[in-house]
Amino acid sequence: MKCLIVDDEPLAREGMELNVADVPSLELVGQCSNAVAANDFLQKHQVDLMFLDIEMPGITGLDFIRSLRNPPLIILTTAYPQYALESYELDVVDYLVKPVRLERFVKAINRAKEVFQLQQATESTIEAIEQEYVYIKSERRYIRVFFKDIKYIKGLKDYVMLFTDKEKIMTAMNIKTINSQLPDSIFVRVSKSYIININFIDSIDIDFIHLGEDEIPLGRTYRDAFIENYVKTNLIARK
Repeated sequence: MKCLIVDDEPLAREGMELNVADVPSLELVGQCSNAVAANDFLQKHQVDLMFLDIEMPGITGLDFIRSLRNPPLIILTTAYPQYALESYELDVVDYLVKPVRLERFVKAINRAKEVFQLQQATESTIEAIEQEYVYIKSERRYIRVFFKDIKYIKGLKDYVMLFTDKEKIMTAMNIKTINSQLPDSIFVRVSKSYIININFIDSIDIDFIHLGEDEIPLGRTYRDAFIENYVKTNLIARK
């Protein structure tokens, strides 16, 4: 896996680099001292796994994750254990508290490998993406599903369920993988377990998005970005 280290402390980057060098399956492709530099690096290079510090000047690691549409796998590294719960809501692979012991580092890498291999195996589940539809592999069939018909998608650990007005379709894939392959012009992830089609939105309150009779939870860590990118841009307000 190609990996990137993001940390504002030079000694911390050096320590993580030594850990990476001890694992043959990892290839260090870059180091950055802040989120702005890391964002630029991700746009220009392939990165499979990012080791990301939380407490950095300017943009914190958690805010950086929220800003990314299709982030790589992420292992957080921090001296502050109190961020653990919030970080897992953002689907990070693992959470390492500094100083990082090599055996704990290897355990985190093993988790990352499992997720990476699952992603590689399931990317072919969406067999073809056209302008208006996808083919979804469900059991022994390939089902054509039009984007306009998908109301929302629910993640169920290593499976996702697609909901339309007519049917429910389950496929072996995690929610992060399917989210990265759907057009972000109409689909947006609104919580750890849900992706919605914005064209079905009837109303929004502080905790839920209403799609007709369906009530979809609006996750706290996704709320601000959703409101900013999908509500305020279409809001009629008094000037």
